[in-house]
Amino acid sequence: MTTDEAPALPSPWRSAPFRLFFTARSASLLADGMLMVSLTTAVLATGFGPSGVGYALAAWMAPIVLLVLVGGVLADRFSPQTTMVAADLLRMVAMLLMAALLAFGSPRLWQIMTLMALSGAATALFQPGLAGLVPQVAKDIQRANALLRVSEAMSALLGPGLAGLLVAYWDVAGSYTVIAAAYALSALGLLPLRRLATSRDEETAPIWTRLAVGWREFRSRDWLWSVILIWSVFGLFVFGPALPLGAALITEQHGANGYGWIASADGAGTIIGGLLGMRVRPRRPVVAGALWMLMFALNPLAPALGWSFTATAAAHVLGGCGFAFWGVMWATSIQTHIPVAVLSRVSAYDVAGSIMVIPLGRALSGPAAEAFGAAHVLEFSAAVAVVLLLTMTAVPAVRRLTRDPRTAVPESPAHLAPADG
Repeated sequence: MTTDEAPALPSPWRSAPFRLFFTARSASLLADGMLMVSLTTAVLATGFGPSGVGYALAAWMAPIVLLVLVGGVLADRFSPQTTMVAADLLRMVAMLLMAALLAFGSPRLWQIMTLMALSGAATALFQPGLAGLVPQVAKDIQRANALLRVSEAMSALLGPGLAGLLVAYWDVAGSYTVIAAAYALSALGLLPLRRLATSRDEETAPIWTRLAVGWREFRSRDWLWSVILIWSVFGLFVFGPALPLGAALITEQHGANGYGWIASADGAGTIIGGLLGMRVRPRRPVVAGALWMLMFALNPLAPALGWSFTATAAAHVLGGCGFAFWGVMWATSIQTHIPVAVLSRVSAYDVAGSIMVIPLGRALSGPAAEAFGAAHVLEFSAAVAVVLLLTMTAVPAVRRLTRDPRTAVPESPAHLAPADG
């Protein structure tokens, strides 16, 4: 794998705006990590059972899929910082209302679903702005993304445990209060960034026109839409079945305690991948990221083949490492090759294309396991992962994409072309 020497760029830690952004992002990630445990506990404690948990999760996920494109438009129109602060405040209010409902009464399922839908809508408002803000707070964009990936992994490890401790030694309403405080901290960290000279779209075109501009930017880059197309198939056949079926088989093979340790091994691998992403600077980042991502195929393969506890844990370390390194390479590529004025909208199309089919894959994983067996479904997932990632590396536009935008083959970006009509 060809790499370039690391450029002489200042560390992101030397930038006060990055330190504020990193603190805010870490706080929101910790809240996200706590939310699923708190939600599951609250729904089960109020007597709505596993089906109630599913409904509540669907109520949270649906607005993200439906509204993330709108979030990208608003971030480009008003600046990412503005929309992200508004999103954090909305999520804080939703969590405080959940805490109040649980503390002072027995909430109905529709109330929980409504508040989770509000939180999901706010997440759709928050997520696209991330890509637009990173280039504004750090000169070394790759290292900044690597640090954020490490924070994400740490939050994924610490968040569920913290929520569990709060539920066990305080109560579930208290856990929601802490989640609300974390979103408030995120908003406070982002608030001073309003002084940044962020690029934004000052035009007053309607939302549909702005979406169309974002779509033209997206489709004008073959490397971008081809990766997202492949990633959508990946979500359906790999990410969809891997979590529910993998968790079931690992728990059956190694017990609930073993599954917990293996999940932690995955988180440790993610941290390692993020740290590697700070140092390794491949000349063709998307190709390199896809090759590292091949290790993720071990995640569904290990339980499918009934590997030992040690081998399964090692597989998840490697899988987490590959996934994190891919994430750093992909985020950096988007943030360095897309004009800042449309970056949030393009990122929204990226997020929408990447996640919209995962719920379908998870919904179909159960019937597929009943028809063919969980092990065979996961073996198929591992094979599909390898085929799709190798296909990605063979796409000419992906192979031509270099780390430095100045050396990339131009593709007549849409923002330089006249509007349709």
